Amino acid sequence: MDTILGPLYTAVSWIIVQFHKLYSLVFDEDSGWAWGLSIVSLVIVIRIALIPLFVKQIKATRNMQAIQPKMKAIQERYKNDRQRQSEEMMKLYKETGTNPLSSCLPILAQSPFFLALYQVLNKIANNQAVGVMDAGLVDSARNAHIFGAPIAARFMDSADKVAALDATLTDVRVVTVIMILLMSASQFYTQRQLMTKNVDLTVKTPFMQQQKMLMYVFPIIFAVFGINFPVGVLVYWLTTNVWTFGQQMYVIKRNPTPGSLAYKQRQEKLRAKGKIKEDPAEVEAKKAVEAARANRQQPKRQTKAQRQAAAAQAEAKKTTGQKHSLTKEASQDSSARPGQQSKKKPGQRKGSQRPKHPSKK
Repeated sequence: MDTILGPLYTAVSWIIVQFHKLYSLVFDEDSGWAWGLSIVSLVIVIRIALIPLFVKQIKATRNMQAIQPKMKAIQERYKNDRQRQSEEMMKLYKETGTNPLSSCLPILAQSPFFLALYQVLNKIANNQAVGVMDAGLVDSARNAHIFGAPIAARFMDSADKVAALDATLTDVRVVTVIMILLMSASQFYTQRQLMTKNVDLTVKTPFMQQQKMLMYVFPIIFAVFGINFPVGVLVYWLTTNVWTFGQQMYVIKRNPTPGSLAYKQRQEKLRAKGKIKEDPAEVEAKKAVEAARANRQQPKRQTKAQRQAAAAQAEAKKTTGQKHSLTKEASQDSSARPGQQSKKKPGQRKGSQRPKHPSKK
């Protein structure tokens, strides 16, 4: 691992040392402020370098949302033929210029730097020289405290190990728990911002369910693994989460996904400023709909006694109607009985006709 990540150890330690020299002009060189702000500055440098990948991630995410209905149709059509389904999926990706892995590029690109920083802080905790940091710088960083917790200490460290860093176990655990909670919360709200503002909620797709699941899974993962991270790594990850939240907010505001809540809000603002001209017919139709809604009378809310009285009145009307129907049917039956038929004249048989007089010749 040290052989593979050796160049990254040198790069990460060099960036931290350069920022440490800068902040030492303002703060004490052995203070947590000088070393902590150096780690924060490392995050900013890395995230600025990853902006092109972040732009690709946003575009890939939007493309994936746009083609979800087509993907679902392919899955339904070739659900019994996995090979054909995969071929059609790859064809769809190629036609739309979508790369599913692009949404993971920033995380994948940032992972080596994260591992390098973790190993650098781990060596600092063990009082070992690393990269461009000699014994003097390692000792200075090792004894730097952030709110009473050494930057190389972990939540799971023993009391003796924490005492060797001139701190108490209580201070370390309080600081690490607070930072883990902030780290998990920032991750949750970053994902929630994406789901509630930059997704077309009118189209239900498996991609949305996947993103919703990640919104709850990622914070739990960070909380579980965070207890094994040094304080300096927690500073790094909290900073990168805050950066991601702000960067995502800016992108959503400037270039939201069509059909999303952020897109509708942006369209309303542009419409209010007169930057979007609408069809007069559509404007009149919207006004007519709004006027109809305003003039529509809502039914008055009735009390329980009023509802019971109305129900009793309806039941009484129903009973009266049934009685009237039965009476009418009875009268019709009685009029159709043989005994009530009109009497025939004597000598006239039923169905007989009066003979016609023969014509006189």
